[in-house]
Amino acid sequence: MATLADVAHLAGVSPATVSRIVNGSSKPVAEALRLRVLAAVEELQYVPNAHAQLLARSHRSAIGVIVHDVSDPYFAEITRGLQRVATESGRLVIICNSYRQPEKELEYVELLRAQQAAAIILAGSGYHDDAFTTTLNSKLRVYQATGGRIAVIGRHEYVGDAVVPDNETGGYLLGDELYGLGHRRIGVIAGPKQLTTTTDRIVGLRRAARDHQRQLPARRIVYGDFDRASGAAAAAALLDAEPNLTAIAALNDSMAVGVLALLRSRGVAVPDEVSVVGFDDMPIASDVTPALTTVRLPLTEMGARAVTLALQPSADGNGPRIEHMSAELIRRESSGPPRP
Repeated sequence: MATLADVAHLAGVSPATVSRIVNGSSKPVAEALRLRVLAAVEELQYVPNAHAQLLARSHRSAIGVIVHDVSDPYFAEITRGLQRVATESGRLVIICNSYRQPEKELEYVELLRAQQAAAIILAGSGYHDDAFTTTLNSKLRVYQATGGRIAVIGRHEYVGDAVVPDNETGGYLLGDELYGLGHRRIGVIAGPKQLTTTTDRIVGLRRAARDHQRQLPARRIVYGDFDRASGAAAAAALLDAEPNLTAIAALNDSMAVGVLALLRSRGVAVPDEVSVVGFDDMPIASDVTPALTTVRLPLTEMGARAVTLALQPSADGNGPRIEHMSAELIRRESSGPPRP
């Protein structure tokens, strides 16, 4: 690979001059000289060293994003939104998968701080773990003290700005729809117990049950891993224990797809015998058969807003900014009234 010294030799200038032009220094350089250096860069296919650039200027260009699993459609949509805004701002996005392992999130925060990332965005759900929250907050405050920016997506107790989807209202909308259709025996397939997202969606469902003078007993709630396989397994467990269920609410669309597959394998008609609803409104929700009734969250917009908050300091500098993102019920063919 060509070096900065090679470019300087070809252009007939000093390495310092090449460095100023390549790194966008504010120090003025004659236009003819600038063009000569850029021509040498092009001829030699010179690529600046990112670490050297970082040392040469105070501008940080990378944004670190910590997600649970970017292969999960939920995080893929969020990442799509944040990457669009980051690219428009000339920023490099570094994606880190924690696979819902809190210790990995701690490691990634340290690594991104060492790389002098301009901002860190925590895009996964918060955890019901006070010790972890305290430890992570201490690391984030150290990073913040060095000039780093922080934004989170979801309900957390971390420092920094936040984009908060209305998961509780989304859970309420699902419950209100099913109870309003006349269902009394509803099973719920929730996500991992330790996540605040799971808790909020269940709280919304329980509130809807109360408003309709119904009950949602604990025995009708099974916890999965927010993926298709766990949705199918949880549906099997629910139906084996409660064969008279008339509706199943899966608290994300991937698990709802697993429910549909399990019911199809058992010859159970949807929605004639069992209604199925999901959550998040992934692109696949409208493509499955029957098309999935679900709650829509503006996932790409959530990612875009998180990056915007991270890159634009608040005008008054008073405390963290919180933006709430609304939930919307999307009715499709997978839900209907129970059989008489």
